[in-house]
Amino acid sequence: MKKIQASFYALDSGKEPVREWLLKLGGIDRQAIGKDIQKVEFGWPIGMPYCRPLDKGLYEVRSNISSGRIARVLFCIQKNQMILLHGFIKKTQATPKHEIDIARKRMKGI
Repeated sequence: MKKIQASFYALDSGKEPVREWLLKLGGIDRQAIGKDIQKVEFGWPIGMPYCRPLDKGLYEVRSNISSGRIARVLFCIQKNQMILLHGFIKKTQATPKHEIDIARKRMKGI
């Protein structure tokens, strides 16, 4: 049984940025990220290597995808909902500040 339910953050226009980002990825990559999100849904609260808190209510789902790449989906928890705020392919060791800023801005709009 799921402990929390994942849902996509939606802009005022109705667009869902994380869903759109996922659809641009290949099927194998989407499947890997989806499985990791599912592990968080069923295992919440869950830690490394699947999930890590960033700070102040913001968390990341950590996924290894094809070609040795790393994907992250940033999310927050509200009312037993895992709100998927932002997704990106990680290119540096540290999570870039501008990626966190995008998620924070969306989190404030909920």
